[in-house]
Amino acid sequence: MLPEYFEARERALLGDRFDEIYAPKEAPARGITVNGLRCLPEEFEKLADFSLQPSPFCKEGFVVLEPEFRPGRHPYHHAGVFYSQEPSASAPAALLDVQPGMKVLDLCAAPGGKSSQLAAALKGQGLLVSNEYNAARAEALKSNLERMGAANALVTNADTGVLAKSFPAFFDRVLVDAPCSGEGMFRKEPQALSQHCEALVKQCAALGEEILENAVSMLAPGGLLVFSTCTFAPEEDEEQVARLLDRHPEMTLLPIKAGFGSPGEENRCGGFLLDVEKVRRIWPSQSSEGHFMALLQKSGDAEPAPAPSGKKKKGSQKPEKPDPDWQAFAKTYFPQLQEKSTRKAGEMLLLVPQIPIPEGKYRALRCGVTLGAGRKGRFEPGHHLFMAFGAQCTNTERLTLADERTAAWLRGEEIEARTAQNGWCTVLVDGFPLGAGKVSGGRVKNHYPKALRNLK
Repeated sequence: MLPEYFEARERALLGDRFDEIYAPKEAPARGITVNGLRCLPEEFEKLADFSLQPSPFCKEGFVVLEPEFRPGRHPYHHAGVFYSQEPSASAPAALLDVQPGMKVLDLCAAPGGKSSQLAAALKGQGLLVSNEYNAARAEALKSNLERMGAANALVTNADTGVLAKSFPAFFDRVLVDAPCSGEGMFRKEPQALSQHCEALVKQCAALGEEILENAVSMLAPGGLLVFSTCTFAPEEDEEQVARLLDRHPEMTLLPIKAGFGSPGEENRCGGFLLDVEKVRRIWPSQSSEGHFMALLQKSGDAEPAPAPSGKKKKGSQKPEKPDPDWQAFAKTYFPQLQEKSTRKAGEMLLLVPQIPIPEGKYRALRCGVTLGAGRKGRFEPGHHLFMAFGAQCTNTERLTLADERTAAWLRGEEIEARTAQNGWCTVLVDGFPLGAGKVSGGRVKNHYPKALRNLK
């Protein structure tokens, strides 16, 4: 049963279309998005051992056709080959047209599906800043980007206003998938249904406006911004975009050229002017749960970023003295990384993005790849190293989906070594990394993190 306020509002806005739009015959769709850092969608479609069909919302997206399929336990999930994601949720990131070498911001990023799409589009070049205000969700974001093999990401846990002070006019692309009242998730998330009220809509609209203001200030002249929600509330969608354009004449609304969804609606603009043909709505009757999207561009002659203040930068600064333990380890297992500059963060050694990153008062959870730590003349590699670069390791234990050792490995067990030599190795499933092992006496000792294992 729908909330009384929601149903009254939507019936007034939609009239006779209400029952058709909000009473879809299909069950909620389940989807996955293929990680372009691992493989192409067409390659994945040939490899997958479960039924799926291409999604209409994103070329990397698929609809899962098996109701009992558990994506989080599949070896390809552990290897970061795909991300479990509601089908329409993959659409906003694809609208940004991210190219390798760009500076990209995902401002409300947890749990990480859209950030992983942006990381894949960057192809390891440029910089991705993935931010999440909620600390627990930020940890999940960090873990998911590690699993997906993102090597050039700065993961932050900060208020958007704090970030805006550190990154003025800095980013070529910005994604704002704003916190919202979640009306598009009523069928899938009982909590969204139970907590919904008019006060929540107004609170989310005010928060969305604040976040958008900070997002615009961080967007470089000529840059693109995508604003999206998973709600239908006018104050959070069309009206939000119309009010933004009214405040910011340097921002232009661009048309979304897509074969899915419907245009926006004039009676949802709150009296402000908006070309609703340029924004996009996805209704529950359109093979989805619900989404709203708008694509905007900042004028090329907008005010540029202020001159550097002279503060030190993270990232591509003067290289530190090479770590001898890492150098010896990399020479044996990752020779392609041996000459790259690294930085120390406490005991850990990092391979950081090469684009200079402004210092600030924001909380950084991770910058680049955590390689590991040198201890007493030897190097102990980290899990992130093998998830980011494991396929390039010189020593590998090669598994397949059909190999019984694959399930054993994901349970945390030792397995028989058949292709790897003594020493550290990457364990691969069909060429995709499942983390690190250490071979001795014909056995691969399991170094897959306990918190990630299939223990049930």
